[in-house]
Amino acid sequence: MTDISSSESRPVLRMKPKMDTRRIRFGAPWVWANELVLDRRSKKLAPGTIATLEDNDRNPLGTVAVNTSSKIVARMLDRDPDVAIDAKWFGNRVQRAVKMRENMYDAPFYRLIHAEADGFPGVIADRFGDTIVVQPNAAWAEMHFDLLKDALAGIDGVKNIVKNAAGRARATEGLDDVSGVVLGEVTGLIPVEMNGATYMADLLGGQKTGLFFDQRESHAFGARMSKGATVLDVFSHVGGFGLAALASGAKSAVCVDGSAPALELAQKGAEAMGASDRLEIRKGDAFDVMEDMVANGVKFDVVICDPPAFAPSKPALEKGLRAYERVARLAAQLVAPGGYLGLCSCSHAADASRFREACDRGVGKAGRSAQLLHTGSAGPDHPQHPSLAESGYLKAMFWRLDG
Repeated sequence: MTDISSSESRPVLRMKPKMDTRRIRFGAPWVWANELVLDRRSKKLAPGTIATLEDNDRNPLGTVAVNTSSKIVARMLDRDPDVAIDAKWFGNRVQRAVKMRENMYDAPFYRLIHAEADGFPGVIADRFGDTIVVQPNAAWAEMHFDLLKDALAGIDGVKNIVKNAAGRARATEGLDDVSGVVLGEVTGLIPVEMNGATYMADLLGGQKTGLFFDQRESHAFGARMSKGATVLDVFSHVGGFGLAALASGAKSAVCVDGSAPALELAQKGAEAMGASDRLEIRKGDAFDVMEDMVANGVKFDVVICDPPAFAPSKPALEKGLRAYERVARLAAQLVAPGGYLGLCSCSHAADASRFREACDRGVGKAGRSAQLLHTGSAGPDHPQHPSLAESGYLKAMFWRLDG
């Protein structure tokens, strides 16, 4: 699809009578099913249709993308109700995102598009030099994927584009899971330099887009604590904290993860940086490995745990907080007196306050006293949307432990 109709021929979605539209006018990007008049006409709109959103008095609120089969029926694309969502629109938004990142990073390795915060609802794109991995996780982005792809291909230096359709969000939008290279050619692993470390990104077979850029800032802080230290990196994936620590002069690092392919990439990264003799990888359930280490009295100068989202939704919050508490309790027992503990969460349902409370309980139950040194979040290539708590999902906290 190469063109999208102007506002004159678009369908209209209307807010319910007496519905307070100030939330939308003040910047909220989502409109829920219970806020809209959904009649037979609107329910027949194809997922991804571009429409005009109006209040009950027929005053336009903006241009939205529609999917009546989703709980989020309308996603705000533009506050201008008359804007054309065409190749120029896509190109301008992509170039705006690129310019911001180029001002912040010396090399083209970063989160390029961060969904609503960059004006692309449901779209994630990570840049790996001349290659971009894009996740069109909303129906409108899938329907108009060619326009998105062409805009990404127009970035200077970009030669290859990978479409990753493995995200769980696509299923809720009624989309397929067919991934593949849609421009150029991608073969082998891509080395990514961050904080002096080398990470090996598997763009076709790795988790999500192949590498997590969001912990870059926290990796750097953890590395500063790790000079000359023994380091344990639990839930390490491809060696995020461990490799950064080695690059900063850590004496040794142990990476623990349940994925053999991820640990193999960590090993390859260490080899690329000439640090393989200081890295040990250990495959296994993280809780079981930590329990075993505690039982054997093992201690490290620095222990950092970066688990998956234990509380991905509100119904899972209490169970997730108990899991974070357990991680903190076990990890704290592995920290040598005067050593450092880093704990992270990527659960948007667990805000920073609840996450810290769970960690404090765990550290206390381990019989340790602590000083909170630093709290962090995702880097500036992962901007937060001011109206979406979900975009502030990442929390990283670092303590010094006594006793």
